[in-house]
Amino acid sequence: MSNNSISNQPTQVEKNPSMNDRDFINDLLATEKYMTHGYDVFLNEASHMGLYKDVLDMYTETQNLQRHLYNLMFQEGWYKVEPAQAQSLQKKAQQFSGYRDQLPYGGNVQ
Repeated sequence: MSNNSISNQPTQVEKNPSMNDRDFINDLLATEKYMTHGYDVFLNEASHMGLYKDVLDMYTETQNLQRHLYNLMFQEGWYKVEPAQAQSLQKKAQQFSGYRDQLPYGGNVQ
């Protein structure tokens, strides 16, 4: 990563063949990401309203846990992010604006 990365001072963990706290939390975070993706697909295709609501509750709980794990990893210095460059942000904004213009009604809900 470049020197512009945003992170906290890493909490030191023992480096050995066994899993440490960082490894466990990283594994949990990956699992939660995988689960929310699966729930997302289900929610897009569900036809039974009762089942939809039950899975939506599970999705929300899983998404909140995913965010909690991300925050914990970032707090412990185990997760770094790169600041977005203004030019890159502008390019993405233009790209998605073009997508919006292709939607019916220009993307405006009526």
